[in-house]
Formats: sequence, structure tokens, C-alpha cells
Amino acid sequence: MNPRAQIRLLPDGKRLHLHDGPIDLIADAFGPTARVETAYRAAGARFVTVLDELCGELSVLRQACSPEAEWPQGRVARRMTAAVMPYASRYFITPMAAVAGAVAEEILAAMVSAADLSRAYVNNGGDIALHVEPGASFKIGMVDRPEIPSFFGATRLHASDPVRGIATSGWRGRSFSLGIADAVTVLADRAAAADAAATIIANAVDLPGHPAVTRVPARQLAPDSDLGDRLVTQSVGALTAGEVDEALAAGAETADLLLKMRLIRSAAIRLRGETRVVSAEQSNLSVMPVRERGLMHA
Repeated sequence: MNPRAQIRLLPDGKRLHLHDGPIDLIADAFGPTARVETAYRAAGARFVTVLDELCGELSVLRQACSPEAEWPQGRVARRMTAAVMPYASRYFITPMAAVAGAVAEEILAAMVSAADLSRAYVNNGGDIALHVEPGASFKIGMVDRPEIPSFFGATRLHASDPVRGIATSGWRGRSFSLGIADAVTVLADRAAAADAAATIIANAVDLPGHPAVTRVPARQLAPDSDLGDRLVTQSVGALTAGEVDEALAAGAETADLLLKMRLIRSAAIRLRGETRVVSAEQSNLSVMPVRERGLMHA
């Protein structure tokens, strides 16, 4: 029994809140009441074991990924490693870059295995795993200031779309970033894959050496960070329109590469009120004014 884990319905009586140490999830299931209750019980039963499993393999999960690297044993840890492995030969990345998306995937898998649901999602701090049955859809809002939040665009995902994972990264988020993007929202086939890709693209949105950007070694902020002494962004000062365009172009170039590698379906890159969208021609990701305030947001 895990005495740390907190599992409860939110005041709306519909969504499930699961909290254990650094993991904080919101699960929402749609279907007959009995099925939803069954799904939530399954989510709770799986959730109480996740953190201890991850902690047992942290030494492996904090190491830079490479084709020769040791693979972890745990199911969530292996999801993380699989998500970052495509980047191992080109970028510095560790399995921790996909931890939030992989945990969301695992809890969602427990829910849909236990009950027949029309829709469900698990939101892990903006990294979201989705389940959508035929005839159902989700309206997704994108934010660039998670502490507010402020919506800058939206998209609707249908069962026929391949997207089942959404993730957002940037220097304003809860994880460290090497870049200066306010937010990069990625749509991919799975949540862990979206999580890893959002990290890579957000790191690429950058103006190396710019005097208005304050950076400090990750280890200075978190001694056990997998980023070690790499410089992570702490603040971004005044930028010219040309500089914003340059940084966005760098991120868009990386996003386009990942799109061609079929690692993502779409990406929306946000910096100082400007947005670049990189998307397959058939994708329905759009950036448009948001009028609805009841959106699930990434």
C-alpha cells in the first residue's frame, strides 16, 4: 500500500485527481456511471505503484539515451525510453524527457482496459493521453502561460485522427528548457512521443548567447537534474521582432524535421505573442481565437 498517494474526485464530481510526490494527474472518463467508476478504480490501482517503480530505475532514466544505452525494466520506464530513442543519435536527451507523457499513457491504458468508455483523457501537467471512440471528439485549447492560463489557439481531434497524445514544453513550464519558447504544443500518435518531441522543439527555439536571456546550470536549480551543468533558461528579456522571427524559424525547422521523420503530426510554436504552426497538409491543427472557456487544455 502506498501511503503517499492521494486519489479523489474533484469538486465537480466528474474528474479524478491523482497525486503522488511530483506526479499530479487529472483523469476524465466519459460513459455510463458504472463504467466510469470502474475505470477510475483501475486508474487508482495502477497509479499507486508508478512512482516507486520509476524511482527504482532513476539512475538509468537520468542517463543520456543512446542506441547502446541500458534499457530499463519497468513498463512506464520502457515507454519513456522508446519515446526518446529516435533522437539519441542527433540530440542530447534522456528518458526523463518523456516521463509525464508516459505516465499519462500508462494510467489511461489502465482505464480503457478496465471499462468500455466513449472518451477519456489523462492530463499530466499539460501532457495528455487521449482515448476517443468512433463518433466522439475532443476540443483542445493551447496555452502559452500555464500559470494564467492564456489560450492562443485550438483544435478538434476526432476518432479518425491518428493523434492520441498532446504535450507542451517551454521555458515557462514546470520542466527545464534549453530554449526560449513560451510554449511548444505537439500532437503525436502517443503522449510519450509528443512529450519527447515538444522538449526537442522547445530547446531549438533559441537565440544562443543573447544578452537578454538569463540561463543557469540545471544542477544549480536541481542537484539531481538529468541535464547536469547544461544551461537552462530562467528569464527572457526584450527581443526585437526580427529576433523573435529568428528563434521561431529555428524551432519550425526542427519541427519540420520531426514531421518528416513521422515522429509528430503537428506543432504550434509560441514566442512573444507570435505563433508558427508546422503541420502535415492533412492535419486539422489550427491556431485561431478561442471563445470557449470549458476546453481541456494542453
